[in-house]
Amino acid sequence: MDKHLFNLRFAAKDLERNAKKSEKSERDEKNKLKKSIAKGNMEGAKIHAENAIRQKNQALNYRRMGARIDAVAQRVQTALTTKQVTSSMAGVVKSMESAMKSMNLEKVSQLMDRFEQQFENLDVQSQVMESTMCNTSTLTTPQNQVDSLMQEVADEAGLELNMDLPQAQGSTIGTASSTQASTEQDELSQRLAKLRQM
Repeated sequence: MDKHLFNLRFAAKDLERNAKKSEKSERDEKNKLKKSIAKGNMEGAKIHAENAIRQKNQALNYRRMGARIDAVAQRVQTALTTKQVTSSMAGVVKSMESAMKSMNLEKVSQLMDRFEQQFENLDVQSQVMESTMCNTSTLTTPQNQVDSLMQEVADEAGLELNMDLPQAQGSTIGTASSTQASTEQDELSQRLAKLRQM
C-alpha cells in the first residue's frame, strides 16, 4: 500500500511538471504570435494563437488531473493511518467488551446510519464538483478566444492587427453550455436534497 501511495504522489508531481512545461510552451507560442503579427503573417499568427490556447488548456487539464490524483493519495494515506490505528486498537478491544455489552445497540445502529448517510452526501458533493469541472473545461479552441488573444498580444506589442476579426459567435454556444451545466447542477442538487431527507 505504501508503494501505491508513493506512486500516486509521484504521478501528481509529474503532472505538475507537465503543467509547468505547457505554461512555458504557451508563453513561447505567445512570443511567436507577437513576432508573426509584427511581420504581418496573419495565418502564422492564427496558428500560434491556437497553439497558445491549446497549451493553456492542457496545463489546466494537467493541474485538474494532478488534484484528483492528490485527493486519491490522501484517501490512501487515510486508509493506511486507519489500518495502523485499527491494529493498535486490537489490544484494547478485549477490555472494552464488557463496556459494549451495556451500550444501547439501537443508538449505535442509528449513529452508523447517520455516518453512512453523510458519507453518501460527501460522494454526491464530490460528483457535483467533478461534473462542474468537466463541464467548464474544453478541448477545442473557440475562434473568439483565438481572435481575442491575437488582439491582446498585438495591443501589448503596440502593433496594429491588419485583419477584420469576425464577431464572436461563441456567445450563444457559451449560454447553451452554461444552461446545460446549470440543469445538471439542479439535478445533482435535487439528489443531494433527497439524500439529506433520508
